[in-house]
Amino acid sequence: MNVQITDINETRKTLTVTLDKGEVEGEYTVLLGEFTKQVSLPGFRPGKAPAAMVAKRFGKELKDEFKSKVIGKAYRDGLEQSKLEVLSLVEVEEGSIEPGLSAAIKLTVDVSPTIKLPEYTGLELEIQPTEPTAAEIDQVIDGLRSERADFKVAERASAKGDYVRFGYTGTLDGKPLTEIVADKAIYAAAPQTWEEVEGANEGLLPGVSKQIAGLKTGDKKSIEVTFPADFAAVTALAGKTVAYAVDVQEVRERVLPALDEAFFKSHQVDDLAGLQAQVRAQLTARKEYANRTAQRRQITDKLAAQANFPVPESLISSERDGILRQFIEENLRNGIPQEKLEENKKELHDGATKAAVSRVKVQLLLAKIAEAEKLKVDEKDFNNWLMREAMRSGQKPDKLAKDLSKDRDQVRAIQQQLLFDKTLDFLVSKATVKTATTNA
Repeated sequence: MNVQITDINETRKTLTVTLDKGEVEGEYTVLLGEFTKQVSLPGFRPGKAPAAMVAKRFGKELKDEFKSKVIGKAYRDGLEQSKLEVLSLVEVEEGSIEPGLSAAIKLTVDVSPTIKLPEYTGLELEIQPTEPTAAEIDQVIDGLRSERADFKVAERASAKGDYVRFGYTGTLDGKPLTEIVADKAIYAAAPQTWEEVEGANEGLLPGVSKQIAGLKTGDKKSIEVTFPADFAAVTALAGKTVAYAVDVQEVRERVLPALDEAFFKSHQVDDLAGLQAQVRAQLTARKEYANRTAQRRQITDKLAAQANFPVPESLISSERDGILRQFIEENLRNGIPQEKLEENKKELHDGATKAAVSRVKVQLLLAKIAEAEKLKVDEKDFNNWLMREAMRSGQKPDKLAKDLSKDRDQVRAIQQQLLFDKTLDFLVSKATVKTATTNA
């Protein structure tokens, strides 16, 4: 066997592995022997048919398997002799593979770049205070009360936080919207709808929540709504200013429940102090989780900034495809039409490529740090993941484990992600952490 290495770039190589005719013939002889033992031919006991007859009868199957065996041997032997740290097999040019003849297999592979680890312990991280303020606690309690609020008719002009019931009819340049929006009639007119005055969440018609402030039952008003330039729900309205005739039918004010025994009991506490303590604990846990997430993000950002090495194209391509797939699926679920995404195809591709390069660099660094620190994923780590995933998905752990056992690639991907997580936790534990100061 002879192996020649040709550099395409720093992370892509071509291995030309030449197997002599004896090595090729040896693979064929072994394979033919395996076939002969396994098959049955009329007139012969199982495994006793002549090899020549087996070769003739199963010629195509034998040929395909033989090629696969020779390529596999070339790949294994080529890697062993070259000592390359191969990350992925990009392409195979098999050439001519015949029994009794030498074979030259050309393998294009992506290899791990030469990585000089930066200083990765003692990284400076910043977290936010976890002690909730009195105002934050009050805000949560107000939110709990709002969930149980009653809405009573108000004989006055509407104010922020009220709900207004009104009907509307729209025109664009004097033309009824019903002739323009086709099947999206809700944007043209409605006999009634509810809207929170100056609410935090934008309603169906952009900006209407502010324009109905100060109106009372029986009022009529003409308002203008300018739709965003990228309004995907109705492209005919994108960037257009529409006139709506609004008639107010009712105003209701939000009445919060009293902080009384019944309210406290509904939250499993005895009094206001107990409710405040409960909310404080929940907010603290939420802030601590946010801090853990922020620390991991800061670690990856700092690693990416120090990752001065080339990245294998096959890893970029795979990561980019995953990013694009996730982005497109999320946008389609949110009602963004496929045509709109196609219009920004180049921008999406460029953005996904940039993100993929950064992610892959961080992954390679984390793998290198894990190796340097002898960090490994053990059975306990995998079982903990299995239990968490089973709880999240509502599956039984044993069924999930059984399903995973059929997909080795998925198991490897899970183990790799667990190793990255473990390495990030290690880096956080070795970081220098300071708490941000507040003006409060």
